[in-house]
Amino acid sequence: MMYKAKQLTALRNMALGMALAAALSCVPAVQAQTVTAVMQSGLRVMDPVVSTAFMTRDHGYMIYDTLLGTDSSFKIQPQMADWKTSADGKTYTFTLREGLKWHDGAPVTSEDCVASIKRWAEKDSTGQVLMTMVADIKVIDSKVFEISLKEPTTLLLSGLGKLSSRPAFMMPKRIAQTPASKPITEYIGSGPFKFVQSEFRPGLRVVYERNNDYVPRSEPASWTAGGKVVNVDRVQWVAMPDQMTPINALMNDEIDFIQQVPFDLLPLVQDQENIKVEVLDKLGAWTYFRFNHLHAPFNNRLIRQAAMYAVGQENVLKALVGNPEYYKPCAAVFGCGNPYENDYGKEMVVPANIEKAQALLKQANYDGTPVVILQPTDIAMLSAQPVVIGDALRKAGFKVDMKTMDWQTVATQQSNQKSPAEGGWNIFSTYSILATSGDPFGNTTIASNGKKAWAGWPDVPEIESLRLEFARAKDDAERKKITAQLQKLVIDEGVVAPLGQFLIPAAYSTKLSDVLPSPVTVFWNLKKSDK
Repeated sequence: MMYKAKQLTALRNMALGMALAAALSCVPAVQAQTVTAVMQSGLRVMDPVVSTAFMTRDHGYMIYDTLLGTDSSFKIQPQMADWKTSADGKTYTFTLREGLKWHDGAPVTSEDCVASIKRWAEKDSTGQVLMTMVADIKVIDSKVFEISLKEPTTLLLSGLGKLSSRPAFMMPKRIAQTPASKPITEYIGSGPFKFVQSEFRPGLRVVYERNNDYVPRSEPASWTAGGKVVNVDRVQWVAMPDQMTPINALMNDEIDFIQQVPFDLLPLVQDQENIKVEVLDKLGAWTYFRFNHLHAPFNNRLIRQAAMYAVGQENVLKALVGNPEYYKPCAAVFGCGNPYENDYGKEMVVPANIEKAQALLKQANYDGTPVVILQPTDIAMLSAQPVVIGDALRKAGFKVDMKTMDWQTVATQQSNQKSPAEGGWNIFSTYSILATSGDPFGNTTIASNGKKAWAGWPDVPEIESLRLEFARAKDDAERKKITAQLQKLVIDEGVVAPLGQFLIPAAYSTKLSDVLPSPVTVFWNLKKSDK
């Protein structure tokens, strides 16, 4: 038996070695100043306006820049542009800073930025509301443009400086004029890195090189604000076939950085002398699931509530995280610990209540319509939730059809509005960062304007009215009252089903230094030594 165990171990190590070799086989010989990272998944969806996927967002921060940034104190700061506000708070004049160039060498102009804002606002939940409050956007000259508002609001600056999931990235006018419903096919930004098209292998590898023409701001880097100083020549993201392969690669000094370490594999890297384990997003994330409101059975409010009663947060968090030091249950759709925390609906979304779920299904005359759940199998932070959800729904009496795929396929499939019988879906689960989820605009899941909303397409006009009231609110007491009303509506209507909060550890080689703590993964600021 011991001999067989040794054989199995040897075979397993050989298989892992072969998998690692395959993953790195297409990577050319590189200098010491290349950072090789394993991100949460391979990159396929490239347009940061079309998709809210974190991989697409992270790709966006590599090659694009934003007019405004957000620092670690949640303050909006100048990035590509400075601004002045009129005395009545209704006119904002933006002036582009010196030295801004697109990666093809052309200067960044006001016309480019205006076109980029308009394309972003077509899709983004903040931008959509913001544009109802905009009277005019006009170009003054090549470096100055003006946005006039119908009424004063903080939404303009917070929208242009938002961190995630759909930041307002600037693109050349010819690219930004692509309809927001159609993915762009040219990837030219003005950001600190350039995308290397010739080395791109969709889903397998993406390569970026330092933009030597980039002129960073003089302020210290802080989240997405300040100086985006690039200290390495290249960054390459490499996808690997399983979760163990990058762990072995990091321990063997074959890669430099793992964006997300699966919790069950943490002990393997925590005590390694050449590896640092760190939670870079100190605020953490919340996980949740979304219903497709367009099609049966979740076009029925009672059936949505039945599903929410069936799923217990503790069951999800134990399966996903395991270690309670890294998680906590939470009913607040704006985040526990955030200013607008509210626990309305905790009896529906925190404990599992199968009996209540069964009673609601009976009341709603559920007819056994299958529930299609999308399950990504390649991301440790997303693979457990659908399994627990599916098991809970079956116990409650739902018929469940689990569809497994990689995350980038899920991200693409999310926008499919066809019925499940025609290849659509009923439920998917994901997570968002708490740094951007604390209000009704940063939190993408809250928007409920039907087919213009994010995947799931809830249609709750009262929520949209309250979001507009929030944008017009004069003080925090009024905003807190509005968010309490929103918490109730979001839970009662099944707009989003919270599954709890957790922290995500990263791991990286001690050759790296000055890795920037941030809610989004960035590769400026960091340095790499030869030892």
